[in-house]
Amino acid sequence: MKIKVGFGYDVHPLKEGRPMILGGIQLEYHLGPDGHSDADVLIHAICDAILGAANLRDIGYHFSNKDPKWKGVDSKILLTEVCRLIRQEGWEISNIDAALALEQPKVNPHIDAMKTALAKAMGLDVSDISIKATTNEKLGYVGREEGVNAFAVALLIQQ
Repeated sequence: MKIKVGFGYDVHPLKEGRPMILGGIQLEYHLGPDGHSDADVLIHAICDAILGAANLRDIGYHFSNKDPKWKGVDSKILLTEVCRLIRQEGWEISNIDAALALEQPKVNPHIDAMKTALAKAMGLDVSDISIKATTNEKLGYVGREEGVNAFAVALLIQQ
């Protein structure tokens, strides 16, 4: 058996009037991540972790923000496609460990719903996905609510 680990990171600015979409679900908040797609930083970090572990480059390579095809796309569609790509190469996802950094809204009450949405998109069991949330203790652009960060690690296995 062969195993590989990948790391993913994403950041998006927060903007008034954008939907706050994180982990494949929408949270109520007056700010939301701004980007070409739905700007779901958690899913983007997970995609990069999976792609990196499989040595398949990154999310921008596969889904360019210059391509109008991906404008406003639901990031769960990107995640499903990433999983299809790595499975085509003989890889399976063992587990995902991810973290969000933002001041508001509070994420912990929504983690189970996020895990359910992600598990469905990836064809995994919810027990294979870990999501944590933290603030930035009011420091930097995250602390000033100018942006949101996400980090993820993926463990892939190949028989």
